[in-house]
Amino acid sequence: MYVLATIEHVTRRVRILGATGHPTAAWVTQAVRNLGMDLHDAGCQARLLIHDRDGKYPALFDTILPDTGITVVLTGLQMPRMNAIMERWNQTCRYELLDRMLIFNQRHLLHALREYEWHYNEHRAHRGTSHARPLHPLPKPITNPDTITHLTIRRRDRLGGLLHEYEHAA
Repeated sequence: MYVLATIEHVTRRVRILGATGHPTAAWVTQAVRNLGMDLHDAGCQARLLIHDRDGKYPALFDTILPDTGITVVLTGLQMPRMNAIMERWNQTCRYELLDRMLIFNQRHLLHALREYEWHYNEHRAHRGTSHARPLHPLPKPITNPDTITHLTIRRRDRLGGLLHEYEHAA
């Protein structure tokens, strides 16, 4: 299965665009059109989209994005660190999700990826962004530890216990 995903470099927000067993030019083109509409609806303005020189990206891929105001940048030859943030997400997704789960079909893969996308964007802290979550601002620091009288931590399991989320109980 092939998964098409994007990541915002500043916030580390991931967007899963889709998954397929046979990526065609029409499928990739439609996924890019959907990305452009999603960014417009969310009020986000992306300036650049970096992608490698894989043959699965049709020429139409590079003509749709400039219409939305996004400049396409191809990675250099033999330069694996040019797109290091996305490569790191690929490694994290594989390690935390795909290597620990048996995927049955495309529908199951998309469900697992959507859950992981939600976990990654809403809950998981990121070291590169001062431990902020992509869709939430940094929490206010505790300046006076004496004000904490009782800490109650709740754990929520996602994907059958594969992912754990911890939060303070109110």
